[in-house]
Amino acid sequence: MKKPILAIFAVVFISAAVPGLFAQNSQRRIEIHARRFEFTPAEITVKKGETVTLSLISEDVSHSLLIEGLGVNQTIVKGHATQVTFTPDKAGDFPGRCGRFCGNGHGSMRFLVHVTE
Repeated sequence: MKKPILAIFAVVFISAAVPGLFAQNSQRRIEIHARRFEFTPAEITVKKGETVTLSLISEDVSHSLLIEGLGVNQTIVKGHATQVTFTPDKAGDFPGRCGRFCGNGHGSMRFLVHVTE
């Protein structure tokens, strides 16, 4: 009867001592709002190798998020949350923009992803 208790104690102790040993590949989710002529937030920071899902929401008209350096090119339709997932494989700053003309201020609709080691 004592052996199963010791085994459970050992698993709990080891998993506490070695964080992430039994953790699954967790996925980070970030909500991004698009509206004429901005993204909110306009900058995010993620880690190299971290899988990230952006939940994109348009508050007015159709937009898109284009981040060429990360292979992201996703249309955002008003009234529908759109998901896009990526895993950066290198560190650096990756500029993004709205890839769908949305009015006179369209050119100022910028986004930036900082990828750290």
